[in-house]
Amino acid sequence: MTTATEISNRIIEAVMAQKLAPGSRLGEQQLAMLFDCSRTIVREALTRLATRGIVTVSARRGWYVIEPSQDEAREAFEARRVIELGLLHQLKVVDKTALRQLKSHLQREKAALAGTDVGMRSFLLGDFHVCLAECLGNSLLADTLRDFTARTTLIAMLYQSSHDAAQSCADHVRIVEALEAGDIAGAEALMSEHIGTVQSALRLQASSDPLAGLRDALAPVRKSPAQATPTARARKPRAATSSIPPASDPDAPADASTYLGALL
Repeated sequence: MTTATEISNRIIEAVMAQKLAPGSRLGEQQLAMLFDCSRTIVREALTRLATRGIVTVSARRGWYVIEPSQDEAREAFEARRVIELGLLHQLKVVDKTALRQLKSHLQREKAALAGTDVGMRSFLLGDFHVCLAECLGNSLLADTLRDFTARTTLIAMLYQSSHDAAQSCADHVRIVEALEAGDIAGAEALMSEHIGTVQSALRLQASSDPLAGLRDALAPVRKSPAQATPTARARKPRAATSSIPPASDPDAPADASTYLGALL
């Protein structure tokens, strides 16, 4: 029987491969059928992922993949910066076994870039950072980075990152080259630049106020003192003197109704 750990790992992998988008619903019954296990085991797996900040639950929607806010997006990148730069900063030397493992991972990244499996490409690019922590001998930080990398993958999907996958792979190559040359400070600087480049590619400003459209539509109508209160008989469609009909008009613009529907 599938264990809770196996289910949670599969969900993390699916997120990192961009196969589960932010807000995706995770039904207990469907997952139990998929993994041929009880709902109790599924619930245990989802509870673990909720603790790790990957999924959440609500009375109305059930379990679903998180949709990070802009503040949470910034915090996730800051956390990754602290962990990854700190990991490199305290490093003295990288042994040959670690370098071989990192180079092997880079070869898989390059093969994925040349292929058509977008999910594998996304997973490997994110997993590089986990692999680096593992190769440097810190499994605890590797587990932590796996969760933060999954979060930043969701953030990239949610905020429509324009970052190029080939650039990420090239950045990883430069980092490993610096480590192989014994330039730890150089690798740390390259990692800082890489994380900053990925973060700057996010379109955070596109949704700085998710309620802006609804707030404007439902704002109180400003009337002049001389304007009489309309009667029921007088409430007829007005001439096209404005491109924005009243909020109660059934012929309101499609984008306003769509926005409300999206919120519901």
